[in-house]
Amino acid sequence: MASQSKEDFELSGDVELRVMTLEDVDGVHKIETACFATPWSRSAFVNEVLHNQFATYFVAEEAGQLLGYIGCWVVIDDANITNIAVLPDYRGRKIGEALLRTAMELARLKQATRMSLEVRVSNTVAQNLYEKLGFQRGGIRKNYYTDNNEDAYVMWVTL
Repeated sequence: MASQSKEDFELSGDVELRVMTLEDVDGVHKIETACFATPWSRSAFVNEVLHNQFATYFVAEEAGQLLGYIGCWVVIDDANITNIAVLPDYRGRKIGEALLRTAMELARLKQATRMSLEVRVSNTVAQNLYEKLGFQRGGIRKNYYTDNNEDAYVMWVTL
């Protein structure tokens, strides 16, 4: 799956997508801290990799540096994106799109029929990406983000 990603999504450079390992946790946590006002803890990512049987995370890597990651939980026929982030200096290279497409393909392979995610109401760049891949708004979670009580759109796509 990851080996086809470069051609499929026209990623620039030598970006490769692969499943996240325990050795990636520090790099993923650095991305998380750079991208989010209230980042997940390092131990949360360790738990996801070691103990969450429903979770799969993918990383985007170039020349040994992690540039982005995505987390996906698949439970029965529902998939949920837990996090998606790309370092600010590497945005605009279709890395986020490639990561999301990879998570969608994983969900299909695990026989999920739909996928959801939450996104800040103010994050129109992310919303545009999600809409490009077929996601539609399905509701609002009031005061979802604890850093500023911003609402989140819940977005869904049928797989």
